[in-house]
This record gives sequence, structure tokens and C-alpha cells, in this order.
Amino acid sequence: MNRIRNGALLATLAATLALPVAAQETLKIGAPVTLSGPGAAWGQAMRNAAELAADKVNAAGGLEVAGKKYKVQIVSYDDKYQAGEAVTVSNRLVFEDKVKFFIGPTGSAPTLAVQPITEKNGVLISTLGFTPKALGPDKPLSFRPVITTLEFAEAQIQWLVKSLGVKKAGGLFPNDESGQVIARDLEAAYKKAGGELSAKEFFERDRVDFVPLLTRMLARGIDAIELDGNSPGTAGLIAKQARELGFKGRIVRTGGPATAEIIGVAGKAASEGMMVHAVLDPNLPSTKAYLDLYNAKYKSAPNGFSPAYYDFTGMLFEAMKRAGTVTDAAQVAKALESMKDYEGALGKLGWTGKASYGIDHQMAVPFYIAEIKDGVEVIRARCTVAAGCN
Repeated sequence: MNRIRNGALLATLAATLALPVAAQETLKIGAPVTLSGPGAAWGQAMRNAAELAADKVNAAGGLEVAGKKYKVQIVSYDDKYQAGEAVTVSNRLVFEDKVKFFIGPTGSAPTLAVQPITEKNGVLISTLGFTPKALGPDKPLSFRPVITTLEFAEAQIQWLVKSLGVKKAGGLFPNDESGQVIARDLEAAYKKAGGELSAKEFFERDRVDFVPLLTRMLARGIDAIELDGNSPGTAGLIAKQARELGFKGRIVRTGGPATAEIIGVAGKAASEGMMVHAVLDPNLPSTKAYLDLYNAKYKSAPNGFSPAYYDFTGMLFEAMKRAGTVTDAAQVAKALESMKDYEGALGKLGWTGKASYGIDHQMAVPFYIAEIKDGVEVIRARCTVAAGCN
């Protein structure tokens, strides 16, 4: 009898051991971002930030949501900073990869092109599109982790006009949704500050020879060149060619972190003294920790947009936990927009934007004005949307 009982126990044990171990489920996060061409520095910063956030939760055993643990996988495709290509890769992510959450798209035109797909199919996105059309009550699944020209231009230009005497600026802008919106916002901000955006030139994104446009603009007697709205490589070319034409005035970049890339293209001499918008303070302990983490993995310094997308990805994971789902983007969006004082790489974060966009899906973050000295950003003013720059 004992032999029969023991044999049955052994058979049961053998059958149990033969059962396959339940594999950890995978949570795919899409990254339809610009990985080549003029906007590559921004897209790579976004993708790499998401990868670092995924590394963090995976190293802790995975993301636990509603009693299940998930290994996070970032699935990235290059949209080439083109609306048509953004639609193609977004369709692939939504319908083939079955992704419900995007880090991206990178620019305004790609964002507006993919939103009909993402909103209709219940996909939450985190755009780097500066157009005000990217956010609204009719787009409840769209969030923006970085502040735009609308948020910072007025405060920053007030400081530039008052502190540096900038009165008559000229700007070169891409001839697309992003460039047109930024030019309009800057023109209003300069006027309100007592200055003037007296010359505007628009060009196609793939242009590399700016001498004719700069020559026409310099003939207007401007005392500053505005680079806001241009991708890092393009901004570097404009700065370099302006200095080669003999321009001695101020070169300013009211928006978009791109200092390292601008110096790489323009050179230290042409970049010296440039006043730039800065989105982070590298001396803030939480920011420094992120910069060190990024450098350890990618062996380079990140573009300034990167910490915002690292923070957003972390907030997204936390929202999934609170909502108890990794598939219902609408519930995750509700949990996400209710988050306040989230401790991120950029400090304490929350959401704003209702007054401007009708919905609180605009991240509220501090920003800075820096001067490039010997190839390094030196902070000259600290700013918030509410209090301005000082």
C-alpha cells in the first residue's frame, strides 16, 4: 500500500515539475520618434529616457500592476521627423505590436498626423510637438512632458529685453506647423516685452544653406538672431553661417535644449556668448543623478529634453499601478493627470494647461536661461511660468 501511495506521490510531483513555468508577461511601450535627420538628437533623447526608465523597473523584478509583474520593452521606430512616416510607424505599433502607450511622437506635424489613430484606438501619447493643437479636451489621451514657447517665451524674452537690451530680433523658422506656431508666439512675446521680431524667414527642414536668408535678414539692422524652433543641427548651421557673414550681435535660442549639438556644428567660437533656453539645472541632485545614469549607459551627455521623458515614463508606470491596468489607456490617463508632486529627475512635477488648452495635460516644470561660455552652459536666470525669470 505504501509503495502504491509513494508511487502516486512521485507521479504527482513529476507531473508538477513537468508543467511549464509561467513566463513573465511583457509590456510594450512604443517610441515612434525621430532617430535620423535634423531632429535625431530629440528623438534619441526620448527613446533613451524611456529605456532607462524601463531598465529601472526591470532591474527591480518588473512592473507590478494588479498583482501581475511585467517586463517592460521599448519598441522604437524612426519617423524621420515626417508626418507620413510617423503615421506608418504608428500604425505598425498600434495594429501589429498592439501597443497602448507611446513615448512620442517627436514634432508637431507628426503628432497631429498620428492623433486620429491614437485617440480613436485608445493609445496614450506623450508628444514633443509644440503646437497648441496637440492638447485639448477632444484629445484626452495626449500629454506633453515639456513646456513650449507658449509657456516660456514671454518670461524669457522679457528678461532678454530688460537684461541684455535686445530690441530688434530676426528669426529663421522651419516652414511647417512647429515653425509657424513658434514664430507667431515669439512675435507676440517680443512685442509685449517692448522689443520686436522685425524679420522672419521660413525654409524647408532639409535646407543647409542659410546665407541668402541671413543676408536679407541682416540687412534689416537686427541686433539679435533668434534660433527657436530649429532642430539642433540646423540651429548650429545658422549660428555658424551668421558669424561667417560677420554678424556681431546676440544669438539667442528662446526654446529647445540643443547646446551640445549646436556647438558640435557651429564650433565653440561661433557659439560663445549665445543665450539659450535650458530645461535643467545639472547641479540639482536628482538631475545630476539622471545625467550620470544616462552617461553610464550611453557614454554621452543627453539632450536636455531627455530627463522630462524619463520622468514621464516613470509617471506613466505609476499611473498604471494606480489604475490597475496596462491595457486601458483611458483609465491610466485619468490616474496620470491626477498626479501631483511626483518626485522626478527634474524635481517635483505635476500637470497644468487648462487655461491655455482646456485640459491639464501640460507638465509644469521650471526652466532656465543660460549663456554659453567656453562650450558650457552657465545659468544666468531661473524661471517659472508663474513667476517669470530672475
